[in-house]
Order: sequence, then structure tokens, then C-alpha cells
Amino acid sequence: MADYENIRLEIADAVATITLDKPERLNACSLDMADEIIDALDHLDGARAVLITGEGRAFCAGADLQASAQSSITGGARSYRALQGHYNPLMLKLAKLDFPVVTAVNGPAAGVGCSIALASDFAIAGKSGYFLQAFVNIGLVPDGGASWMLARLVGKARATQMMMLGEKIYGEQAADWGLIYKCVEDDALMDEANALATRLAGMPTVALGVMRKNLAEALDGDYASALVREAEGQRRAGDSDDAKIGAIAFLKKEKAQFTGK
Repeated sequence: MADYENIRLEIADAVATITLDKPERLNACSLDMADEIIDALDHLDGARAVLITGEGRAFCAGADLQASAQSSITGGARSYRALQGHYNPLMLKLAKLDFPVVTAVNGPAAGVGCSIALASDFAIAGKSGYFLQAFVNIGLVPDGGASWMLARLVGKARATQMMMLGEKIYGEQAADWGLIYKCVEDDALMDEANALATRLAGMPTVALGVMRKNLAEALDGDYASALVREAEGQRRAGDSDDAKIGAIAFLKKEKAQFTGK
């Protein structure tokens, strides 16, 4: 398994845990960190679910604005290159994974860190965790797919509130809004997230991957196209080993032991 300078990757019991590991910088996401996450997502052999969290007291404080001169992302042209060459490929890589993603938000999830947290299928926050679109405070606009995600997750009015007022949305409010899956006590966060990731890793992975794709495409497509995608997805899932295992277990009234194939 590769050694990284900005993250940790551990795979156990079919769950790949990616920990953003720059606690002294509140896990601010440098270009190098973004590239390491992309690389980690390309080396998930044996994994059937992904869990992303942050080391220390933050999930991710956003893009690292104090990077070295060679990799600084400040300035319009540099920001554009950083997004197109590093952050956007990371967000697309997360979106196109064939198995589910859980994020455990253990403190601030700001800027691109907010986007990474909300790109999961199940975002779980501790009560002290919060989501922040801080761009307006420094004269910038949300990126990392935030304008697309927020409008679909919480609607135009609340997305506008987050983006234009730059207010912190803490875990309980985020759950009330439907921005995230669940808010839990801080000391229960990792147990909850690990239990959910482990549960997902034991489910029919092919079918879950098809669901991820269909849900994402349904947000922009029409009803007729969704019906066709579901039929095509059902054909793929129906040919999987897990579908056969599930059918046999159903007939025998037993709990299915899925293999992810």
C-alpha cells in the first residue's frame, strides 16, 4: 500500500478508510493532498465501501491558501488551474466510484472540504461539526461542485443562504435541513460511521454502484431516461453473483452473504 504525506489509507474488513492527515493545518486540502486522495481512490483493492474523515479537530478547513509559491492556488488563473487540474478531478473521482462513500465530519468542513464531505452517499456529522461556504468572505465563489450539490440537497433558498451569507451550518441544523444523513454526539461519530461503512461493505456492491450512478444522473435527466437507466442497471445487477446469492437466500429464508461481485 502506498505511503502518503498528507493522508492515510487503511483497508480492513472491505472498508477503505481515508484520513486527511494534516491536523496542524486543520486538514486544509493542498494540491498534493487532492492528488493523494485521487491516487488512494485508484488503489482500493479489496474495498467495497469508503470512509473519509479528518485527523484531529477538523474534517477539512478548505483549500490550503498558504501553500508554497510553486503550488499556491491564490489568484484567478492559478485558482482555475488548481480546480481543473486537481480539485475537480478529485470530485469526479468520488462521484464515479462503484461503491458507497461515507464521510465522518468531525469539525469544520469548509470550502472544498464541505464539497468533499457532501459528495458522499452518507454524511454523518458530530454536533460540533459544521459546513461552511466561506468563499464570499474572501471575495471568491463556491467551487468543488458546491453550487450544483447544495441546490439539489437543500434547495435554492438555503443554498443561497450558505453561499452568499457564508454562515456555519452545524451538524444538527444540517440534518434538519436534509443536507446530511445524520448528526450524532461527537464521541459517537467514528463508531457510527464505521458501523455504517461496514454494513454497506457487506451489501450487494454491484447493485449499490448502479444506484449511485442512477441517482446522480436522475438529478439532471427526464423520467423516461431514468426508466431506461433503471432497466439497464437492473440487467447488470441481475447478472451479478450477489443477485443469485440474494435469490437463493430469499427462497431459503436465510440472510444473504453477499460477496460484492
